[in-house]
Amino acid sequence: MVDRVLLVDDDVNLLSGLSRHLKRHFDVATAPGGNQALAAVGESVETNQPFSVVLCDMRMPGMDGIETLKAIRNISPETVRLMLTGNADQQTAIDAINQGSIFRFYTKPCPAEILIDGLNAAIEQYRLITAERELLEKTLAGSIKVLVDVVSLNDPVAYAQATRLRELTRRMLQALEMPPRWQLDIAAMLLFIGQVSIPPEVLAKMREGKALNEAETQVVARAPEAARNLIANIPRLGNVADIVYLQDKGFDGSGYPVEGPSGNDIPFDARLLKILKDLIDTARGKSLTRDIFNAIERNAQRYDPNILRKVRVHLEEITPDVPPAEIEVSMAALKPGLVVTTDIRLENGHLILAAGTRLSEVQVERLKSLRQIFPFVDRIKVRV
Repeated sequence: MVDRVLLVDDDVNLLSGLSRHLKRHFDVATAPGGNQALAAVGESVETNQPFSVVLCDMRMPGMDGIETLKAIRNISPETVRLMLTGNADQQTAIDAINQGSIFRFYTKPCPAEILIDGLNAAIEQYRLITAERELLEKTLAGSIKVLVDVVSLNDPVAYAQATRLRELTRRMLQALEMPPRWQLDIAAMLLFIGQVSIPPEVLAKMREGKALNEAETQVVARAPEAARNLIANIPRLGNVADIVYLQDKGFDGSGYPVEGPSGNDIPFDARLLKILKDLIDTARGKSLTRDIFNAIERNAQRYDPNILRKVRVHLEEITPDVPPAEIEVSMAALKPGLVVTTDIRLENGHLILAAGTRLSEVQVERLKSLRQIFPFVDRIKVRV
């Protein structure tokens, strides 16, 4: 991606001349004032094409340079900020650094060569910031995937639910034209991890739709708390832990935790996951048909009405009432990414993989290894 630079100055002639000169070296956009700059930065974030650097004049009518850079920092924290001003007094520089968190400060007139060097240094700083974030996020996501793959070996049903939830979450973000949200993605992967705290007998009753006694109901209700406590031990996942904790909290204030938030005080990610999780639970491995949506809408007060409406519109468009075609493949032909459409069990009935599971590398290798030891079906029904 080409590094983008935004120039902000109310002097249109200066802005035009500076832009012409710098366009030989950078991908340049301009804004003749603070409000226009904020609009440009906001749009760049929404389209996932953020500016690497903003060079802003200090003295502008209305919103001055310090206010503009403070606001830009809130909208796009990774964008590196520079200031250009004709006022060289010490207090201006101090305010710019302390309030606007600027990278460098230049006074007018400033030779073009110095500005170009400064912009190159700022771009390099931006690349360091984003590279570190991307490395941390990819490392974290990779570690979480390993954890989920290992958990899937002991609880295939939870893994199938998590993979389907993650797919639906990604589809909704694309449908809403929202950029990827790594914390939401990880929360979807870990949403069911609290079920490790539920005794197997109780878990089996819950999944079979059998009635639970009061003690069992309390154990199941507290699974999100167990998940939060586990996730909170992982660095940088505090927000993810909170999202997972509120997975059963209704928009109307119902659900667990009893004393938790309601309405828009519940984070957007938790409100979206609540809807998608309940759809998956209601569908029990089947397609998200109109009947499934009608079933959860009988309790519409539990869900954010705006999100529920958008989920229904978009998922009904991409989820046909007729299930997608299945094919049978041999064990040798299995590969990561295929979706198993029927439960895979050993001859003694032990569940290896639940229907709806999208195969990972770990699971493909495990199936092939188990096939060498235990007799079970050699051909498996899958869909792409």
